[in-house]
Amino acid sequence: MLHAWTSYEKFAWGEDELQPLTKNGVNSFGGLGATIIDAMDTLYIMGLHTQFQKARTFVAGLNFNINYEVNLFETTVRILGGLISTYDLTKDDIFLTKARQLADRLLPAFNTETGIPYGRVNLASGEARNLVGASVLAELGTLQVEFIALSQRTGLQKYRIKVETAMRTIQKIFPKDGLLPVYIDPHTLQRYDKVTFGGTGDSFYEYLLKTWVLGGKTQAVQGYRQMWERSMDGLMTLIKKKAPYYYVFERNSNGDLFPKMEELACFVPAMLVLGSYDASAQKKNQYLWLAQQLTTTCYNFFYSSPIRIAADTYIYNGKEMTIQDPKNIMRPETLESIFYMWQLTNNKAYREWGWNIFLAYEKYSRVENGYVGHVDVTTGKKDNKMQSYFLAETLKYLFLLYSSSDNFPFNQWVFNTEAHPIKIIPR
Repeated sequence: MLHAWTSYEKFAWGEDELQPLTKNGVNSFGGLGATIIDAMDTLYIMGLHTQFQKARTFVAGLNFNINYEVNLFETTVRILGGLISTYDLTKDDIFLTKARQLADRLLPAFNTETGIPYGRVNLASGEARNLVGASVLAELGTLQVEFIALSQRTGLQKYRIKVETAMRTIQKIFPKDGLLPVYIDPHTLQRYDKVTFGGTGDSFYEYLLKTWVLGGKTQAVQGYRQMWERSMDGLMTLIKKKAPYYYVFERNSNGDLFPKMEELACFVPAMLVLGSYDASAQKKNQYLWLAQQLTTTCYNFFYSSPIRIAADTYIYNGKEMTIQDPKNIMRPETLESIFYMWQLTNNKAYREWGWNIFLAYEKYSRVENGYVGHVDVTTGKKDNKMQSYFLAETLKYLFLLYSSSDNFPFNQWVFNTEAHPIKIIPR
């Protein structure tokens, strides 16, 4: 963590992300210092207080009145989530103040006749739009935890009302099997394209569960749990075995299964573990069996790679699962699931697996000035980006995997999709 942080500090301070090979910063999120805000709670949890104080000073001086069109989802999970989490850990009001200031500038994205938000919004003007016409399922459905948490902490209901209006619209069009196509038109509610637990679909399903957990699993949030269980019944229809491993495939718009799995879908075991705690005996067994199988599959994505680092996407070629997209951008999902499986079972194998992934990153992703991903894990060719979530998620889940198990009990904290721990407050 210190190697990543000090490299960022030296070459990219105040910019969103570090490019370690060229030793400069790049702004992918409006120049809000995304790495600083994403990494703050990790610094705090690790006891790196000098670094944390410098981050706090930066945040205190932040002004969100900038003429920049941000991605609503990325800004919510990385920046807003990071601010709320850091407030929950420190009870320092500056973080809540900044969270409010940012959220107020994101609210215009929700001004549609259905309440389904646009994907992009200008922080200065409030102008909002979609790049492709429709809103993306994972983006419109991965805002609830942060906006509801903000309402709970400020007493201002406007944040909660916006995201719950969107969810009520989704509830009205929610299919029997709980699986929605990845594009939804915010005006007509027309739905199209594939069903996936990879990118563009993934965290919608995660947040059905986590909004329920965040609300203390009370009657007020029961609808989220019911929708989530329906989605899990749907998930089971996408599971296919290609010996000896099980995979989460996608479903084409014509209803056929498409034999592709992204490493992004490796969050599914963590979600199943979290959802198993309150499931019926039969569902609990089903969820935990699948979580174990898929964690093994995901670890094998790493283990089977020449550099022991997973590729981004795998596809079945008729004989075996092969690499479709060979890049790796140091995503956290497999480590997240390994962490949840360790918390559930205390089986030391999961700590071994996490350590092997850590060693592979140390060997192949660590460079002189930070960490980089790979353009191609089969050749070892590196990219030039240290993703903010590497500090927010990948290193945090690794740290927690080897920390005391009672740091963040699942009945007191819920991790947002960017691994920011948020305190559970019953509704």
